[in-house]
Amino acid sequence: MKKNNGIGILAVCGLFATILILPTMIVVPFTNSGGTEEVKETPQTEKVASVEDSPFAVKVLRSTTKEIEEVPLESYVARVVASEMPVNFEMEALKAQALAARTYITRHLVQGEKVSSEADVTDTVSHQVYKDEDQLRSQWKDNYEENMKKITEAVNATKGEIITYDQQPITAAFFSTSNGFTENAGDYWEHDIPYLQSVESPWDQESPKFVDQKIITVAELEQTLGVSIGSGIQQTTMTKTEGNRVDEVHFGDHTFSGREIREKIGLPSSDFSIKQKGEHVIFTTKGYGHGVGMSQYGANGMAKSGKDYKEIIHHYYQDTEIAPLSTQTASLTIEKEDTVN
Repeated sequence: MKKNNGIGILAVCGLFATILILPTMIVVPFTNSGGTEEVKETPQTEKVASVEDSPFAVKVLRSTTKEIEEVPLESYVARVVASEMPVNFEMEALKAQALAARTYITRHLVQGEKVSSEADVTDTVSHQVYKDEDQLRSQWKDNYEENMKKITEAVNATKGEIITYDQQPITAAFFSTSNGFTENAGDYWEHDIPYLQSVESPWDQESPKFVDQKIITVAELEQTLGVSIGSGIQQTTMTKTEGNRVDEVHFGDHTFSGREIREKIGLPSSDFSIKQKGEHVIFTTKGYGHGVGMSQYGANGMAKSGKDYKEIIHHYYQDTEIAPLSTQTASLTIEKEDTVN
């Protein structure tokens, strides 16, 4: 009897010890290997920003499929930055782009400028270029994880920040490359904006898009503009804006704005000179884009010279402030998603 009781007691003790130790044996290997963190970093479950990071979602009308993709704000900002600015740009330039992108969409939503009853924006240059994960993976291939990590770092560094003027989100216009100066908003658009004024941007000379040429025939130019030029192109007169772009061009009795010529001819910039050579007309341009707001290559140049994203923002958007996004979210519909597809 004593022998049997001892065996019984040992068996009970062994079972009890197993119950205590087994869960630890199961949990410890995952804890030591960082299993939970590794799963979050895999491509299949990647999250650019969690639901808590994004106070509302953006409904994007995809131009190809015509479907509406609903994306948490910070994920939208990350993919806009990835789509709009070269990923090899300096981190501070990417931060400035993230701040501009977040400000742009915030102002757009605050003002209720929806593209339809179901969509807030498109994925094109009409608003901000937006590519989803599949598109970015196709573009970057094996560099996708590394590139998105860099983009996400820039977005997270500015999370919850927007650019304001008089306590309102600004029109955060941006473009690729200046001609050495940005343009006054009033010289390109129909109305002036106090924080979008011409400033120097000498860093753009390093851009591959700084100088370009377009050659068309005299006949094409005459047909496009509806004027008769003949051999009189040399008598064409121009006036310039403060940003050294073409304000007006005079072809005889016909007058065009620099913006009209740029859009009709398809020029990269409204800073251009015109020269006729035989039956051809040569347009030599400086810069790429409308020229209003932040120059992306200028921002990258500033970052290379040691400026941080706040200095970049305050240079291109005059007399503005960097403020919490929370000052604007009360007027927006709060929409959150559990995951980003």
